[in-house]
Amino acid sequence: MSSESTNAIGANPRGRVGSGLIFLALVVVAAFTLLPIAMSLLNSLKTDGEILNNILSIPAHFEFSNYINTFRKIKFMRSLWNTVVVATVGLTGIILFGSMAGYKLSRTRGKLSEFLFGLFVMSMLIPFHSIMITLTKIARDLNIQGHIIGLGLIYIGLGVPMAIFLYHGFVKSIPRELEEAAVIDGCGEFKLFFTIIFPLLLPVTATIAILNTLWMWNDFLLPLLMLTDSDQYTLLLSTNMLFGEYGNNDWSAILAALVMAMLPAMALYLLLQKYITKGIAEGAIKG
Repeated sequence: MSSESTNAIGANPRGRVGSGLIFLALVVVAAFTLLPIAMSLLNSLKTDGEILNNILSIPAHFEFSNYINTFRKIKFMRSLWNTVVVATVGLTGIILFGSMAGYKLSRTRGKLSEFLFGLFVMSMLIPFHSIMITLTKIARDLNIQGHIIGLGLIYIGLGVPMAIFLYHGFVKSIPRELEEAAVIDGCGEFKLFFTIIFPLLLPVTATIAILNTLWMWNDFLLPLLMLTDSDQYTLLLSTNMLFGEYGNNDWSAILAALVMAMLPAMALYLLLQKYITKGIAEGAIKG
């Protein structure tokens, strides 16, 4: 496009108005999305009286002691460790089994592969609430209920179908010539996958890591069903203990706990977002 055309578009009043309206709409959406986070942070620095009096007011005094007291109440480091263990076990299994199954199903042609892939896709349509009672009974029979490792294993089973779906589509963009050249050089199937194919799956792996980590980190219902010992509670379950009976809730501690539980997930998202953007850009350049 010539510089004259660019200047003509820039000088077009309708174009400027349209861009301004789009920008304004994006600002409104961003503010609407960030408002709950800002309100949680603001009210976590108030006393319970200030919160109940006016949730929109600025704190008269910033009560940083709320975080210190909440840190002790929910045994934050223990709860954080439990959450990290569950997410690590679940994410490792999802990426490992999902990538291998997605690659194999994508590269193997036949009705059996299509049928198995269809089963995995169909399982994504089943609501969790329709299977949670059965899942709880199976976990009890397998003696994994009440253990954070067992909870991580259940997350693997629930998260693998989506990972297979994403890996299956991404593998199709990888040239078969790379695999053929590696086989000619004497590369075995497992070595071929882990040394050549898997590094090329970085963009979709980052996407799967973000989605599943946020899902497991913020999940409340499944840990509530599977964990019975308070020493193995995740962050959200420990936060739930702050809710008292008959509406007697410690709101300053609850909001402080939610903010502390939210920060690691946000930091991980921002970190992996950088890598996924880099991976997609590199893939586009190499393509």
